[in-house]
Amino acid sequence: MAKDVKPTRKNLMAIEERIELSERGHGTLEKKRDGLIMEFMDILDKAQDVRGELSEDYERAQKTINMARAMEGDVAVRGAAAALQEHPEITTESKNIMGVVVPQIESSRVSKNLDQRGYGIMGTSARIDEAAEAYEDLLESIILAAEVETAMKKMLREIETTKRRVNALEFKLLPELYSSQEYIEQKLEEQEREETFRLKKIKEKKEQEEKEEKAEEEAEQADDLEGDQTPPVGSAAGGD
Repeated sequence: MAKDVKPTRKNLMAIEERIELSERGHGTLEKKRDGLIMEFMDILDKAQDVRGELSEDYERAQKTINMARAMEGDVAVRGAAAALQEHPEITTESKNIMGVVVPQIESSRVSKNLDQRGYGIMGTSARIDEAAEAYEDLLESIILAAEVETAMKKMLREIETTKRRVNALEFKLLPELYSSQEYIEQKLEEQEREETFRLKKIKEKKEQEEKEEKAEEEAEQADDLEGDQTPPVGSAAGGD
């Protein structure tokens, strides 16, 4: 890239401006990357907790439903499940974390009281109530896990994108700009030295010509003076 740039002061100024902007952008992206990593670590800690709770809720739900089936039978369990009238509602909003838009999931009608589940209280046992409650808790955990996992994936993608931009500036663009800057500065210095040498030669040549002209003038003046001092030939002969 360096040799493709014409070594002019205008191009040097343009490259210096690009270097300044690139260095500023590099610093901003580094801060963004570090901030994203810190936010990601917080979300990761939360995700690990959510995964643990999800696993526990799943095991509990499985145990309670198996117990209900064993004690009440599949028909009673399915009947209680089919009696549900109000289904959970899920709405999604968004929030901004360091410029990354992540989902925020809100749920309602997930956890219910006994009279809200649709089945008759007298026609079921505590085993079915426990299974229903366990699956309501599991659904809450699934919704929270979906929100956290989605946010984590989006943050991770943004971190990777920002890291690629930082690396592109640090290891590709900025080195090329520095190289072009150095190349132009060297060429301009060479041109200045050549110009200085040329001017010096011109000055020396001019001084030499002035010396030669001065010497010729002095020689002419000496000849004229010598001619004025020589007596005429006729005057010398008459004296004899």
